[in-house]
Amino acid sequence: MERRSALVVGATGLIGKELVKLLLEDTSYDFVEVWVRKPIEIQHSKLHQKIINFDELSVQAINRTYHDVFCCLGTTIKKAKTKEQFKKVDLEYPVELAKLVKQHGVEHYLVISAIGADASSSIFYNQVKGKLEGTLQSLNLPRLSIFRPSILMGNREEFRLGERLGISVVSFLKFALVGKLKRYRGIYGKEVAKGMVVTALSEATSPVWIYESEEIQQLANREEL
Repeated sequence: MERRSALVVGATGLIGKELVKLLLEDTSYDFVEVWVRKPIEIQHSKLHQKIINFDELSVQAINRTYHDVFCCLGTTIKKAKTKEQFKKVDLEYPVELAKLVKQHGVEHYLVISAIGADASSSIFYNQVKGKLEGTLQSLNLPRLSIFRPSILMGNREEFRLGERLGISVVSFLKFALVGKLKRYRGIYGKEVAKGMVVTALSEATSPVWIYESEEIQQLANREEL
């Protein structure tokens, strides 16, 4: 079996950190690269770190082809401070990355979106995520997998009050969220990461696939990893 190479962008976030751990542990991968603003503390023979300026993604030098590119970039309005900066991180950077790696023969682009993503939404966050999905699909990547997790649970380095309150609510209502509402149950970052790796190692059934939160949970419950 051919060993795979992976690129992770957004490796310091809740999902990205778990994803890097899984890829380093998985024998299917013999090369894992992360693009970061500053070095991460993980040391591993398969791990390669590249410090980059995300505002210069379009001219970033690449000297190899990645089988799988995992884009876990994302922020909040509070942290970004402005809508323009939020769009830069959650829309412009992921799109520029996709264009770049497509030019260098990427096989599979996997990206984190969000539940409720809709370009026509009156909710700014959902609108940006919807525009991200639509723009990525228009690029005609060889294979595109979009993940729409619900409220993310896990230990973050930063404190997000709104997210913490949301987690409390969905945890309290967990058993009330059934049927179509089941998709709104909270999901752990490590479960999303596992779902992404399972998808990367699975045969493609369509060039574009969107995974809702409940489907991501099902992927995470598989026994391959």
